[in-house]
Amino acid sequence: MDRSGAMWCGPGMRYIPPHLLLLAVLTLLTACSRAAVTGVTALSAEGAIVQPVFIATQRSKDQLGPAFGARREEDLRFGRLDVSIPPGHKPGNLERVSGVADPAKVFTPVGVENYATVAQFVSAVRRNRAGDGGAVIFVPGYNNTLEDGAFRLAQVKQDFEINEPAILFSWLSAGDARGYVYDRDSVLFARDGFEELLRELDARGQKNILIVAHSMGGYLTMETLRQIAIKGDHRILDALEGVILMSPDIDPDVFRQQAKAIGDLPEPFLILTSRKDHILSLAGLLTGMKPRLGRIDSAEAVAGLDVTVLDLTELSAGEGAGHNVPFASGKAIKVLRGIDQQIRKDGGSMKNFVLQGRDRAPGLGEALFGVRILQ
Repeated sequence: MDRSGAMWCGPGMRYIPPHLLLLAVLTLLTACSRAAVTGVTALSAEGAIVQPVFIATQRSKDQLGPAFGARREEDLRFGRLDVSIPPGHKPGNLERVSGVADPAKVFTPVGVENYATVAQFVSAVRRNRAGDGGAVIFVPGYNNTLEDGAFRLAQVKQDFEINEPAILFSWLSAGDARGYVYDRDSVLFARDGFEELLRELDARGQKNILIVAHSMGGYLTMETLRQIAIKGDHRILDALEGVILMSPDIDPDVFRQQAKAIGDLPEPFLILTSRKDHILSLAGLLTGMKPRLGRIDSAEAVAGLDVTVLDLTELSAGEGAGHNVPFASGKAIKVLRGIDQQIRKDGGSMKNFVLQGRDRAPGLGEALFGVRILQ
């Protein structure tokens, strides 16, 4: 690739103009079509499990599906979507269909509730508390509709046996592969909304919050925590039980500056990567030919930061583009559940798990249950 952004390719070094390179990347990103359910079904199937998903969003009521170019709403809206998971569901799968859904076979929305105020929303979340009274917030990535995010969170809640209430922060992704730049702008727009959600939860007594962010959602998470830290409002940061960045679409240099501004990072702070993440490989083409944080192959990019990097490459077989390994690979889910259980046992410290573990776990850089620990 020359300085103009063009690429020379093939045995004869064929010239590819930058606009055609961008078109090729977007064509690959659009290769998988999206299934979309029509309407809410009143009844779940026998043997199905219903997972409630609480939703905070800056989308308007008519932006449940793709919203490329849509006007961004400043105010947050709150609701809950009950998602029925079919009896034959297998961990890692997201059984979906376009059109009218059959609850016996696919994920299906079976109930919806809107909350007029944030007070009603937080009260509903807290009524669903379990265990230590914590909550999980999921921040989805690029090219996601509200339905995509809600179904994925319901699947994660089911497969990881999460008992705490699960909250989807559905920022206005275009839900369209052509909207990569639009989505990056939407991330910056959504920072204040995400901060408002965290602030309201903390003000109303919700503690022990675990943030789980995927792809570009990791960029939104880091930007939001950075601006909270710059304001000096460490009470909100103290309410966080941990942060997990899955396949983060962040420039490693930017991540280091974000982490520096935040200061003391929540613990545990996990970064899940895969060297076979083809989506992040394409994102690297669009953003300067550098590996994204979710595709690093060594800990050099995060050296000195209080984070733990888990390389899931060896667990990515059969996951397609390698971008959804943490929640779409049955093997990865099994391993991560084991790690989660050990972290809880050790009082939230990933370091205890890595350095001690059961029957003395391997040291940093070695394999742990098939996972490489980079740092």
